[in-house]
Amino acid sequence: MAYQVEVRFAEVYEFLSSLHTFICRPSHKKIDLTPAWAAAVGETLSPELKAGLAPLVIGAEWKLVYLLAILCPNPDSVPSFLQWVEDQSNEDLRELTSGYAVTMPEDWAFFRSVYLSVLPGWYEEYFRLVDPAIPAALQQETAIRLEEQPLWDADEFVDRTTGGMRFRPTDAMEQLLLVPQYHFQPVNVVYDYGVFMICHYSSRIDLAPAEVFPNPDLRLIRALGERSRLKILRYLHEGPRAFIEIVRHLKLSKGITHDHIFKLRSSGLICAHFEGETLVEYSLRSLSIMELQQTLMSYITGSPQLASTTESK
Repeated sequence: MAYQVEVRFAEVYEFLSSLHTFICRPSHKKIDLTPAWAAAVGETLSPELKAGLAPLVIGAEWKLVYLLAILCPNPDSVPSFLQWVEDQSNEDLRELTSGYAVTMPEDWAFFRSVYLSVLPGWYEEYFRLVDPAIPAALQQETAIRLEEQPLWDADEFVDRTTGGMRFRPTDAMEQLLLVPQYHFQPVNVVYDYGVFMICHYSSRIDLAPAEVFPNPDLRLIRALGERSRLKILRYLHEGPRAFIEIVRHLKLSKGITHDHIFKLRSSGLICAHFEGETLVEYSLRSLSIMELQQTLMSYITGSPQLASTTESK
């Protein structure tokens, strides 16, 4: 592996992840928070903020917002980030982001008015009120990964941290930044900025009481309970396959196949291999299957000696 791997968490990253989650309406049926979360949050927002958020979509300009968070000198404080952005002129922002693989806005003033103007409102009306257990859990997740990092080679560490993501080095890539996120799980966000990539990965954090079977592990069991998905796993045992190869093997539509693959990916049962932002193929991730029995026995017996896969991926 020709690039450096860093795990990092800061308040600003989850702040943007929470807004990303709210904006990304097509994904609400896939996230652990469910569409009910988005509906409940929407009811608490002011009419002005809802009007500002309504036209926003996740695209090239949102990727630029993420870049600003990475480049901010103090990402541990959302108010400091917002003030830092406010203090930058349009020319400052252009110069700051020009060395990265991003699409520049044709009109920086319009970009500020449409995208950056909603950030203070989202902070005041939503993020500053979130359960403090969420950032605390993300900080703990980061500390655990940093402690584990020396124990594994880079590829294995990335796989275990992200629950099955593999990143092939590109000519320009120097760093892979792994950022745990809570709001958008089990969906991951991958952005390629040329010299570095960011993977906003599903942290598998579940804040439910201990007597409730963890949602990430429940997702794994449910993913196994379908013949087509078991057929995919059997097929991937032969070696990595591209999406279209899996479609042909199943003899199902691309849409149905994609849904099966999403469930397998989000449960950690298969690896997704990336070149930049492009997902090129999938492979079997047998680690999750081998740990399933331990996960079940840990819950059934309540034994502290058996570590949950929620903590090991």
